Amino acid sequence: MINSLRIFPEGKRNCYTLKPREGKNQNYYVRAFFYYGNYDSKNHAHKFDLYLGVNYWATVGVEDRQWKYYNIIHYSVTDTIYLCLVNTGFGVPFINGLDLRFMNDSPYRSKNGSLSPVEQADLGGHQTQSPIRYNDDVYDRTWRVDVNLIDSVSIGTETNIDIQGSDDPYRLPVEVLRTAVQPRNGLNSLSYNYTLVYTENFTPEFRVYFHFAEIEQIAPGKLREFTITLNGLKYGPFTLEYLKPLTKGPYKLQVPEDQVRFSIDATLRSDLPPILNAFEICILWPLPHSPTNQTDVDAIMAIKKAYKIDRVDWQGDPCLPLTTWTGLQCNNDNPPRIISLNLSSSQLSGNIAVSLLNLTSIQSLDLSNNELTGTVPEAFVQLPDLTILYLSGNKLTGAVPHSLKEKSNSGQLQLSLDGNLDLCKLDTCEKKQRSFPVQVIASVISVSVLLLLSIITIFWRLKRGRLNVLLSSSVGLSLSLKSKNQPFTYTEIVSITNNFQTIIGEGGFGKVYLGNLNDGRQVAVKLLSQSSRQGYKEFLAEVQLLMIVHHRNLVSLVGYCNEKENMALVYEYMENGNLKGQLLENSTNMLNWRARLQIAVDAAQGLEYLHNGCRPPIVHRDLKSSNILLTENLQAKIADFGLSKAFANEGDSHVTTVPADFEHQET
Repeated sequence: MINSLRIFPEGKRNCYTLKPREGKNQNYYVRAFFYYGNYDSKNHAHKFDLYLGVNYWATVGVEDRQWKYYNIIHYSVTDTIYLCLVNTGFGVPFINGLDLRFMNDSPYRSKNGSLSPVEQADLGGHQTQSPIRYNDDVYDRTWRVDVNLIDSVSIGTETNIDIQGSDDPYRLPVEVLRTAVQPRNGLNSLSYNYTLVYTENFTPEFRVYFHFAEIEQIAPGKLREFTITLNGLKYGPFTLEYLKPLTKGPYKLQVPEDQVRFSIDATLRSDLPPILNAFEICILWPLPHSPTNQTDVDAIMAIKKAYKIDRVDWQGDPCLPLTTWTGLQCNNDNPPRIISLNLSSSQLSGNIAVSLLNLTSIQSLDLSNNELTGTVPEAFVQLPDLTILYLSGNKLTGAVPHSLKEKSNSGQLQLSLDGNLDLCKLDTCEKKQRSFPVQVIASVISVSVLLLLSIITIFWRLKRGRLNVLLSSSVGLSLSLKSKNQPFTYTEIVSITNNFQTIIGEGGFGKVYLGNLNDGRQVAVKLLSQSSRQGYKEFLAEVQLLMIVHHRNLVSLVGYCNEKENMALVYEYMENGNLKGQLLENSTNMLNWRARLQIAVDAAQGLEYLHNGCRPPIVHRDLKSSNILLTENLQAKIADFGLSKAFANEGDSHVTTVPADFEHQET
C-alpha cells in the first residue's frame, strides 16, 4: 500500500462511488490511508479535505515520510456512499488505500452522526508490538499499545478468555483483554486526559467506552471494586468476574473545553487496586447536510447514462458538497432539489430522455443546440415548476403539444423551439389536423374491437369447455408451493439490476427496475418498498397467484426474493412497454390495424382464461391499456394482478381489495 497511490490532478472534487450490497440504513466502517513518500519529487506537504457523502469528514495533512489513516463508523441513509477528496489549493489530493467494512450487528451505532474513533488504547501490552486489528478484531478496530496512563504498571496472563461465549457485544480481541494496567504500589487510582484538536465550529459530543476483564485469580474473601469518574460524573461501583469481559459505556459527553478526563478509583472497601484493560474515545461528527433528493439523483444518473455525459465533475452527489455539477443548480432545501439543468451544446443525440420528466422540481431546462430527435413530450406540461424550456437548434419532429403552446402563450413558460426544421409549431398544422382525428378514431375503434372480441371469445370458450386450475382460496404466509419459479437472494437481485441502476416503472409496492439474468434474459424486477402501503400478505398473495396461473397472454413470473425486509418479484421483460404508450398521440411507433386487432385478441384470450379457465374464476378488476404489456413482437400480455380476486364459487360476489402495482413501460 505504501508503494502505490492514486492522485487527482484534475477537478476540484473527485469521488469514489461505493455500493455495498447491504444497502442503505446500515453502519459501515470506513478507513482511508495516506502516505506521501515524495512521489512527485517536490518534497512538500499536502493538505486537502475529505468528505464522506455530502458532509465534511477531515482535513488530510501529510508530509514526506508521514503515514496517516482516518477511521469513521458511518451510518448511510443511501444505497450509494461517496468518498470525495477536495482540492483546497495546498497540493494535489491523493490516496493510498480505502477500506469499507459492513458493521453487521455492531454495538457502535448512531443515526445522528458519524462516529469517529480518536483513541483506541490497548493497555499493558508490549510497546514494540504492532497494533491489533482485523482479522484479530471482528470490528476492524485498530488497538494502539503506545498509550500510557500516569503511575501505572502492566499486568497480564496467558490464560484463554472465551470471547465467543461472552455476552459482551463489543467482542474485544483476546490479545487486548489478556493485558491490563493497575496503579503503582500504594496508589488506588488510574487517570487519563485527552484533548481534541479540531477546527470545526461546534461543541463536540464524545462517546467513551471502558473495557475490563479480571485476569488475576483473587484469593477467597478478597474484593476488587472500583468506580469510574468521567469529567466529574461518577459511575459505579463495579466488580469483575474472572476471565469474563465487561464493557461499560458508551458514556456520552458534550464538553465545551474539548477535553475528556477520567479516573478509575478503588472503593473504600476494595482490597485490590483497580484495573483497566482497554478504552475507547470516539467523537460524534454531526451530519448537517442531507444528500440530494433520491428521485432527483436517480433521474440525473439516468440522464448521464442515456446521453453518455462524461464531465470530470459529474461524480459524487449532484448538489453537494461545496459545488454542484456543471450545468446544474440546486435549491437550499434539506434535502436539496435540482431546479435547473443546462445541457446546451453538449452533443446530445437520440430522443428526449424520459428521465428528464422525473426532475419534478425543475424550473429551467436547456437542451438547445444538440442533435436531439423525435417528438416533444407532452408530459413537460406536468412539471409544476417548469418556467423555462429551451429546445431550439435540434432535429425534433412532429407537432408541438397543444398544452405546451397554451402554457407558453399564457406567459407561464418560456418555450424556445427555433431551429427544428421539421417541427410543426402552428395550430393549423395540417399534419396534426389529419393525424389527430385518425389516431382518436383508431383508439376508439381498437377499444371497441377489444371489448367485442372479449365477449365473443368468452362465449366461445364457455361452449368449448373449461380447464380447471386449482387455486388456494386463502393468502397464506409462506412460499412453500412447488413451482418452476426461481427463488433469488437479495444479493442476486442487486446483481441482476446492476445495483438498481435503471428504473422502468413505479407503483404502490415500490419501484420496478430493469434487470439481466446470467443467461442473458432481460427481466423486470419489482422491489417492495419499506414505505409501501401494501403489506407482506398482499405481496405473498400476488406471488402465489402468479406461481399457479400460466398463460401465454399473461405476464409470467420468473422468480421472487423473500428475505425478511427485502422482497422482490422478477417478471419477464416486455420490450414495447404498455398499450397506452403505443396509442398516445406522440408515440413514435404507430400501430397498424392488423397489430391492433391481434393485441385485442391476445388481451381477450388472457382475460377469458382468468374468467373461465381457472377454478375458482379470477376477476382482474383493473384492466386498462396501461396494464396490457407488449413483447418485442407486439404480443399482448395482461399484467398487474394486484387487484385480482379469486371467487370462492361462481355465485360469490364478495371481493377483497388488494392494491394494484405492477406496470413497467418504455417510451
